[in-house]
Amino acid sequence: QVQLVESGGGLVQPGGSLRLSCLASRRILGIYRMGWYRQAPGKQRELVATITSVGSTNYADSVKGRFTISRDNAESTLYLQMNSLKPEDTAAYYCNAFFGGTSNVWGQGTQVTVSS
Repeated sequence: QVQLVESGGGLVQPGGSLRLSCLASRRILGIYRMGWYRQAPGKQRELVATITSVGSTNYADSVKGRFTISRDNAESTLYLQMNSLKPEDTAAYYCNAFFGGTSNVWGQGTQVTVSS
């Protein structure tokens, strides 16, 4: 198994930027798909963006053109660059590693708050 630790969250003003990082405890090269999900208070966890082992990406419509997901296999790190942040982006952001079937691993989450 792999352990995931997110970092980079915080408080930012609307229109600002943050970069989230997800450090894995082992090599991520062979992990089929990794992604970022978020959960706002009172809402269900939702997909933000995913990236496969060959670099194919998928984004939620609400973040397309503003967020960029990337993975550094050498550093065993997944990133989420978030630009033009909006108050509705406020949520706890979770890193996920999907190995296929029902095999998932989640990080502990990092809080992003967008407010003036």
